[in-house]
Amino acid sequence: MPPDEARAAARRALPLLDLTDLSETGTEPAIAALCSKALAAGGPVAAVCVWPRFVRAAAGLLAGTPVRIATVVNFPQGGEDVAGTVAATEAALADGADEIDLVLPYRALLRGDEAAARAMVAGVRRRVTGGRSLKLILETGELGEAALIDRASRLGLDAGADFLKTSTGKTPVSATPDAARAMLAAIRAAGSGAGLKVSGGLRRVEDAATYLALADRVMGPGWVSARTFRLGASSLHDALSSALAGEG
Repeated sequence: MPPDEARAAARRALPLLDLTDLSETGTEPAIAALCSKALAAGGPVAAVCVWPRFVRAAAGLLAGTPVRIATVVNFPQGGEDVAGTVAATEAALADGADEIDLVLPYRALLRGDEAAARAMVAGVRRRVTGGRSLKLILETGELGEAALIDRASRLGLDAGADFLKTSTGKTPVSATPDAARAMLAAIRAAGSGAGLKVSGGLRRVEDAATYLALADRVMGPGWVSARTFRLGASSLHDALSSALAGEG
């Protein structure tokens, strides 16, 4: 990608980033570094996404800034324990989470039990209120077929998800342009004002540019903003910052 195009893509992508640390070895010092990076030159990013146990610390570190605090529930397994997931959601919100990234019980959908999947989304949706956001992780790499991705997308939108999110980043196949295109088409058809979060495997400026261009084609110019489009990544920030280096 030519340097001018890379800088333009990076300028556009950085404010849409959910800067993420969902590593198994996360520590409070690592979360402090993540929060500092969220406000670094070229920022701020849209949100930081951390494990629930780090929400309180991140919320304290980013208080008074525009960076939102996101966390994950029912993650990464996508189980069917509604009560346990609702309790985890309530605890995260009490600790200061602004955004809940919920894994859809996608195995239930695969076996044809749409009611079980819908019950999970509805239970969490009822708790995520007051300007906070629910992002529904479809785990598109496991769903595989476009028809199933469309079905999961429509279920999530009908249940009130604020964003559809491609992936946990913990499966062999994460985000793909084909999956993102199917999800955007469902969002456009629903007319609900929901957004898309592309997550898993994004490492290069070119990756960000690909999904930005796709959103522009499907949804039209001017649709992309932090309220409608996010990029979830742990390493993309460094690539975007490098592309912006030296910019006046």
